[in-house]
Amino acid sequence: MSRSPASSGLLPMPGTPASSWALYRARLTSIFQSADTLVFIAFWLFGLINNVLYVIILSAAQDLVGSEVPKGLVLLADVLPSFLTKLTAPYFIHKVPYWLRIIVFVAGSSIGMFMIALTPPDRSVAVKMVGVVFASLSSGAGELSFLGLTHYYGHMSLAAWGSGTGGAGIIGAGLYVLFTDWIGLTVKNSLLASAFLPVIMLISFFLILPRGPLRQGKRAKEYDTVPNQDLGEDDLENDSLNVNVATSLLSPGQTASSATIYDTDALLKFKANIRRARSLFFPYMLPLLLVYIAEYTINQGVSPTLLFPLESTPFKEFRDFYPMYGFLYQLGVFISRSSIAFIRIRHLYLPSFLQVGNLVLLTLHAMFPFLPSVYVLFVIIFWEGLLGGAVYVNTFAEIMQNVPPAEREFSLGATSVSDSGGICIAGFISMAMEVRLCNWQVRQGIEWCKKI
Repeated sequence: MSRSPASSGLLPMPGTPASSWALYRARLTSIFQSADTLVFIAFWLFGLINNVLYVIILSAAQDLVGSEVPKGLVLLADVLPSFLTKLTAPYFIHKVPYWLRIIVFVAGSSIGMFMIALTPPDRSVAVKMVGVVFASLSSGAGELSFLGLTHYYGHMSLAAWGSGTGGAGIIGAGLYVLFTDWIGLTVKNSLLASAFLPVIMLISFFLILPRGPLRQGKRAKEYDTVPNQDLGEDDLENDSLNVNVATSLLSPGQTASSATIYDTDALLKFKANIRRARSLFFPYMLPLLLVYIAEYTINQGVSPTLLFPLESTPFKEFRDFYPMYGFLYQLGVFISRSSIAFIRIRHLYLPSFLQVGNLVLLTLHAMFPFLPSVYVLFVIIFWEGLLGGAVYVNTFAEIMQNVPPAEREFSLGATSVSDSGGICIAGFISMAMEVRLCNWQVRQGIEWCKKI
């Protein structure tokens, strides 16, 4: 079920036969004239707030666990619960209305931040990590829910969500610096202030977001089952046989109870959703998984070793390289995630493989330095962010365009597992990779990574 870019509300890729400046001007005018400003604002805030605590927690990693605990522990505590939530929740979360989900997400995120902020310095790091887990669970369930919600509000809601999530990287890191360095708040007070940010999601959902499209589209709480032709004949025969056996065990004249019918119907829906998830893997989940493994391995495992002599750079200390890399990466992510209304990428594997190429290139440079200047590296890191953000937002745009409406809400939420899964895998890889690359450089007589 593929539609043309014009009929989908999205723009064709520049340079394709379907593209022209006249078409671009007409389509842009149509997009923004038909866009509901309140919907755009609400979804931009959803994307921003749902992701900003994740960034703030990572920015505060050093202050949370000190120098004796690997920072990878904070990354895994911040991502692994989110991954497990995205892996399981799509199969049952549709039973919970959106308004109740929002309240739970806000409560979970705020409780987590309060636990992190209010844990005394002399208490175990484990208590803080429990708070991180609370925030991570809420963020993971929030992402798959808000992506599912875009099904009811159209392509501009997805564009707004993508832009908001991209902005969270820059704004989250900037907020923590603003609180701790510029305003002079303690780490505790900075995290306490951040604990109130999730309240913005309540305001966005209950006061800003128009509820009409959701009420009209969400007539039933259940996902529709896939058509019978999507199921194998053996599956249908087995399901029918199970129902008949259950009915035949009843006494003569008795019929299956409504509970039995309900359970059978729920099982069929669950099996249908499993089949849907399998059908999403290669076209959508795998390229998103690949790009996240590559970019987070770069960010966590390779970037700390991408150093140059200080006299040839704008920095005074070796520790200044990493924050700049992070900023350039987040800037690229923000730009590309905000570009979905203007540029569409349909071949998702192309940017994913380019990102893997970035990983290989930068790893080789860490081992055998050949890039002439740190400014060349700045361009590559920015390009890394562009690729990562583009794959993320275009993956969900492709789902909105190609997946039938009856399956779209589930598909948007289920595919979101790939980004958290990729970050988890990259986290384990990076903990070993950073150490080995640094040790390699030391053996070559380059000890900059030990001076951070």
